[in-house]
Amino acid sequence: MIEFFNVSKKYPSGPVALANISLRIDRGELVFLTGPSGAGKTTLLKLIYQEERPDEGQILVNGRNVGSLPSSKVPFLRRSVGVVFQSFRLICRKTVFENVCFLPRILGLDEDAQRQLCREALAKVGLARRMDAYPSELSGGEQQRVTLARALICDPEIILADEPTGNLDPTISREVMALFLEVNARGTTVILATHDQGLLDPASGRILSLNRGRLVEDSRPPTEADS
Repeated sequence: MIEFFNVSKKYPSGPVALANISLRIDRGELVFLTGPSGAGKTTLLKLIYQEERPDEGQILVNGRNVGSLPSSKVPFLRRSVGVVFQSFRLICRKTVFENVCFLPRILGLDEDAQRQLCREALAKVGLARRMDAYPSELSGGEQQRVTLARALICDPEIILADEPTGNLDPTISREVMALFLEVNARGTTVILATHDQGLLDPASGRILSLNRGRLVEDSRPPTEADS
């Protein structure tokens, strides 16, 4: 589903963000992407949904080379790749409905279709009745649920989450993590970047560890054959 072939990325006047990364993530996997700040986690995620392009190497998502994808095709890539950010990125003056339905509007769906998709996405995160609320009326945990609903709105094959619990207290963090596990259990590939070792679950997910732009660990959960 996602393949990196000798991928490197360096920002101008900065250190190497990623150095010669090769990996494969299969459909339906749960992957914890970990490492210290500056390890390259966010850059790796940005390359998958083409917010950044690699300097070297090739990235395939469902067999398509996203590094050379023309700008006109990027919205269709992002229809299959949902992204959840630490900072929520909700527009305060817009309702939950207006925030969640950003991608369906871009894709040209009418408002009735948008509202139906929004109800379904919010129901998955337990916020079906908050469609007309504003972000300021929601708790931090609820706002993060809205960002997950926005990522789920077009039923993507892949969810990328960049430090999704970084602004939440431990109790709410566990609730949000449970939602990601539910999404993965339905067959969605989930890649979750975090520097919080307490959130890692080696029994249920693969762990990819980065350090200074290099892949230093790739451990998979045990299987029945291992016991």
